[in-house]
Amino acid sequence: MNIGTIDLIIVIVFLIGTTLIGVFQMRNKRDTSDGFFLADRNLRWPLIGLSLFAANISTIHIVGLASSGFNEGMVWGCFEWLAGVTLIFLALIFAPYYFKSRIQTLPEFLERRYDARSRTVFAFIAILGALFVHIGLSLYTGALIFQKFLGIDVWTSITVLSLLTLAYYLAGGLKAVVYTQALQTGVLIFGSVALTVAGLMKLGVFMDESGMTGSFIGNFMQLVRPGQMDVLHTNGSIASLTTEINREFSANNFDSVSGSGLTWYAAFLGYPILGLWYWCSDQTIVQQVLAAKTKDDAQRGPVFAGFLKLITPFIMILPGIIGYILFKQEIFDAARSAVPAVTKPGDMALSVLIDQLLPVGLKGIFAAGLMAALMSTIAAALNSISTLVSVDIYKRIKPETSDKSLINIGRIAAICIMVIAALWSTQGNKFSSVFEAINKVAAALSPPVATVLLFGVLYKKGTKDASFITLICGLIMGITVFILDFKFTSSGTSIVTESWGIPFMMQAWWLFCICVAIYLTVSKFTPKPDPLVIEKYTWESPLATVKGKITGIRDVRVLIILLAIALIALFTVFS
Repeated sequence: MNIGTIDLIIVIVFLIGTTLIGVFQMRNKRDTSDGFFLADRNLRWPLIGLSLFAANISTIHIVGLASSGFNEGMVWGCFEWLAGVTLIFLALIFAPYYFKSRIQTLPEFLERRYDARSRTVFAFIAILGALFVHIGLSLYTGALIFQKFLGIDVWTSITVLSLLTLAYYLAGGLKAVVYTQALQTGVLIFGSVALTVAGLMKLGVFMDESGMTGSFIGNFMQLVRPGQMDVLHTNGSIASLTTEINREFSANNFDSVSGSGLTWYAAFLGYPILGLWYWCSDQTIVQQVLAAKTKDDAQRGPVFAGFLKLITPFIMILPGIIGYILFKQEIFDAARSAVPAVTKPGDMALSVLIDQLLPVGLKGIFAAGLMAALMSTIAAALNSISTLVSVDIYKRIKPETSDKSLINIGRIAAICIMVIAALWSTQGNKFSSVFEAINKVAAALSPPVATVLLFGVLYKKGTKDASFITLICGLIMGITVFILDFKFTSSGTSIVTESWGIPFMMQAWWLFCICVAIYLTVSKFTPKPDPLVIEKYTWESPLATVKGKITGIRDVRVLIILLAIALIALFTVFS
């Protein structure tokens, strides 16, 4: 890629500046675990919302959504817009209990609602999620981009970024993560908007040169694959779209893909299960909410993040669709010539778009945004793993451990996890896109967590034995399904998806149904929970979450209504 001196200076200045901002937080001593892991519980809602968005929008999203846009298109927007629904759940149902409990980790909440056994299993699941989703696959997508963008060795680029991220996290803790994420979110959105605008302008020129006389939108719809701009699909339409993708892949000597199976019902049944785990219980995400200064901050922050998620399909999926129209052959060629080899051509869509569309200066800014996404996600995940290992595992083994020792244990855990995640990152090319990869992992881990969490705060008869057995059985089932579906070789078969015909979103739904059945059955035949625990950690009724007098436009319930209206409008327009 043609990288100028100005672009390199921008990238270097950004990297050094971000690291210094994080390290600068070290001047405010964080000798307490609340100070290091939860930023002294002093975060306001704008920082919480920006941090939630930045922790979620990683290189996986930027590269993966562009790849998914190049392949199936706007159907992957379901994940972005339905995230708003589960962020509403977080703000309305869970955040009040999290804030009131003054917990440091989500497994700690499960111990208070159930018992220590559930806490241990949940902590293990949370560590797996941070390791395999947030860090491992972020490193893989970072390798794809930085090798193409800067032309340097993959492991060298990842090592440098990892060391810089470790430096400011280990120095400043969560506060360093949150402040750098606020900066990184701004850079990321600016770069993505610039790329989208440049793509639309180039597309307009292409239409004029091709002699197309219709409206821009009408011409656009003629150039994309049938169904590539639809968010909601039937079995027939998504199958037709997959057939067309595989026809083009075969013509360019690439392996076929099995298809996402993202029908409208799979999205609406499966995503809430993934979302309950990811947005409402994943330590990497929810840790920002646990650090809120007030209850209002804990609730408004997630809603603000929900509004930010509305824009991501337009600045991250749409560029991939534009790339399909303008640079399809260049993307196939880039995938063939990439080192290391890229077996999924869509994963090269973003780098080709950057090379073809952005001028000097903007390339550097976008590179900085990509590095921002990688570093912010890894930093947030490192913070969650540090907290889980220190508070949920080590301190329970040695309760007398001082806060200073806990911080050091967390730092050591962060370094060890980084090494393991780097090894897993090499498996990213086994999926049709990296965005699908993270969601397949989530589909395996989320059903038991979603069950015990949702029923824990809404179902008064849920018992500690039901929680523990559901978590154990659900985890075993999820890992089994994931292994059966994993392609260990390029010519392998995804047994559950391809042979049994159950796509990963429906896998999440059916696993959730089984977990619910286990939970309710065990609850019926085991001792009832302590009434005092139920009174403290369970809602009186589902409607209790919205009761009370509305105090004005800033009331979180009003903001939620506005977010819901926006979501309904978007699904209506793109269905």
